Amino acid sequence: MSNQKLGLETQAIRTQLERTQYLEHSVPLYLTSSFIFEDAEDMRASFAEEKERNIYSRFSNPNTSEFVEKICQMEGAEDGYAFATGMAAVYSTFAALLNSGDHIVSASSVFGSTHTLFIKYFPKWNITTSYFDVNKPETIENYINPNTKILYAESPTNPAVDILDLELLGKIAKKHNLILIIDNCFATPYIQNPIQFGADLVIHSATKLIDGQGRVLGGVTVGRSDLIREIYLFSRNTGPALSPFNAWVLSKSLETLPVRIEKHCENALKVAEFLENHPNVASVKYPFLKSHPQYEVAKKQMKLGGNIVAFEIKGGIESGRKFLDKIKLCSLSANLGDTRSIVTHPASTTHSKLTEEERLAVSITDGLVRVSVGLETVQDVINDLKQALE
Repeated sequence: MSNQKLGLETQAIRTQLERTQYLEHSVPLYLTSSFIFEDAEDMRASFAEEKERNIYSRFSNPNTSEFVEKICQMEGAEDGYAFATGMAAVYSTFAALLNSGDHIVSASSVFGSTHTLFIKYFPKWNITTSYFDVNKPETIENYINPNTKILYAESPTNPAVDILDLELLGKIAKKHNLILIIDNCFATPYIQNPIQFGADLVIHSATKLIDGQGRVLGGVTVGRSDLIREIYLFSRNTGPALSPFNAWVLSKSLETLPVRIEKHCENALKVAEFLENHPNVASVKYPFLKSHPQYEVAKKQMKLGGNIVAFEIKGGIESGRKFLDKIKLCSLSANLGDTRSIVTHPASTTHSKLTEEERLAVSITDGLVRVSVGLETVQDVINDLKQALE
């Protein structure tokens, strides 16, 4: 039976990876740094890439191969490579594909470390970035130059949960012969598949919802095989590979991803609806609330609304700090996508080093609070948010 005919839940569980002579049902751990060869000719042919086989775990390993295969199946991708962290995936993907003098057009609202790469480190190598307003996608083409090579966006965005029209981005990228890269971390392959809308590459921080329990770090990039080949060669030599143990954990995590995501999203919608009716909340952004500015776009390209809720607490930065101090059940953490609900106030924590003008440019207001809704009894989460807001 072809994997292409299987449901996504089955793809998250079943692969064609060969088992050992023990015919184990669950894939074993391959905790080895290297692999041996039968003879000199086998070794020569392997290094010449005349045959597919494992040589060294920095290049490939059965555990990382299984994890990548599952993500490729779920995303509809041709090939992929797994990394030690989500940011290793972001950096290595760009570094492998860009040359000095190239230009990136990116959505204005991106993860803080990605923004730092674009404005602090890439300019060292004469790689420049222009940002377009996530709420004005009609302006994207104004930023495209003859040396533009990549169009990049997160959707939903971090932390303001804005939605980009992936179909529109796909059409623009194709028109201008750009590589479209989408960070799909907030949606996961279960909710959204950017390749269906024209993305060439999809990046995930597997540390988040793919692991789902705050245990390990990991990242993965999947997409067109010719682009993945370049990323593989770069990574094979620079060494950001995912460890076999973390790959094994993440592959196991994928087996429960669909059922976890369903519950995450069910809980998040209830939290968003509660917040929308609270007198101390100025506004709420959740993709599947009809009040979300890009609600129709979200419904077109997403199966569910995700587990992240962003809301504006009245009273600005000081109210945000007081809110965090009053939280009792939920965690105060920099992570997200955990079984445990997590609250963050970006203006006083993760984005506190930005000026107010810089924060507002990426939709981070003084009173913005991000909630990563977990798998607890949802009324317990709501009760905690309610007492903290009061």
